[in-house]
Order: sequence, then structure tokens, then C-alpha cells
Amino acid sequence: MKNLSRGFAPVARPDARALILGSMPGVVSLESSQYYAFTRNVFWKIMGELFGAGPQLDYPSRLQKLTVNRIALWDVIDTCHRPGSLDSAIEEVGLLTNDFPGFLSKHSQISHIYFNGQKAANLFRKREMHKLPAHLEYLTLPSTSPAYAAKSYAAKLHDWSVIKWCSEAT
Repeated sequence: MKNLSRGFAPVARPDARALILGSMPGVVSLESSQYYAFTRNVFWKIMGELFGAGPQLDYPSRLQKLTVNRIALWDVIDTCHRPGSLDSAIEEVGLLTNDFPGFLSKHSQISHIYFNGQKAANLFRKREMHKLPAHLEYLTLPSTSPAYAAKSYAAKLHDWSVIKWCSEAT
């Protein structure tokens, strides 16, 4: 049997309003035990511009900035086999998704789920959406991965700015 990679625990406070979902951490992230650790991935650069959670901060400080702004962070996949880091290499055999009904029951203020790219969105819609309450709103955002080069950084930042409402809402 092939070796399966396991993702990370969610990062969230009970009062989170939004959940950002990636597909599965890449090789560098798994080796570093950090979400979006690959330096060419612009996730933390975008989070820095939106919430002050930029790559110049240490990892725990970045996570703290997100949670203070009521942003939760997780991945759709709990375990899978994926040679390398590309989402296109994720294999269906052995793939397990995370427990979203359980997570959302403990984080009942989450009203929006944002997907970091198409793979996360498609997997979630296929395997999880039917298990969840109807009131949730979903939006697929452009992947922050360097593998997705169809949009410029400025265009990605513009699209991702929709999540800024979480810290502004009362």
C-alpha cells in the first residue's frame, strides 16, 4: 500500500466566521508542519495585506492574526496519497476528507467557506457539501499556489479581499 500523507488540524477559535479551505498541504508544508510554507505560495503575503498576517511574522503570530480576525484555516483532505505537491497528483484511492459536520457544530458562527483554488472546491462539493447546513455560503478564490499563474498577484489579492468582512463585521 502507498504511503498516505495526513494533513493538519484546523486552526480556529470558536467565534470564527469564515473558513478558508485548501486541498492538502504540499511537501514543504508537511515537512515544516505549517500551512502554506512554500515561499512562492502567496497565501501569507495576501493574508499580510488583508490582516497583518504576513510572512515577516513567525508562524504562530500569523495564525494568531487570522484567528483574531475570525478566520479559520483547514484543508478539505485529511489523508491522501500525492506524489509531490501538485493538486493534480492527488489520488482518489485512500483519500479521506476531514470531519466538516463535527467542525462546524463546534464553530457555529461560520457562515462563509472560501476555497483556495478549484481542487479544494471540487472535492468539497463532491464529498462534503451535501452533509452541511444550507445557510453556508461558498466562494472559490484563485489558488495562491505558484502553479496557478493565470492571474497576477494583484488580481489574486483583489479577489481574496472579499474575506476582509470577517474582521470588520460586529
